[in-house]
Amino acid sequence: MAEYEFTVVIEQDDDGRFVAICPGLQGCYTEGETEEEARELIADAIRLHVQDRLDSGDSIFREVAAPKIRVAV
Repeated sequence: MAEYEFTVVIEQDDDGRFVAICPGLQGCYTEGETEEEARELIADAIRLHVQDRLDSGDSIFREVAAPKIRVAV
């Protein structure tokens, strides 16, 4: 069984819900009422997304970097 590791971004929206996004897998996101729920749900979403890509014969891209960029506005 292969293991994959992806960056996940968790943000809190104006309604207080937690949105979890996996930038390395286009369209892979979810939301939860708590940060912990969002983490659990995004792990399931990533697992399903990767399995679907593998079943379809699509490649899984490897992340190269996830730097933070600081800008002044």
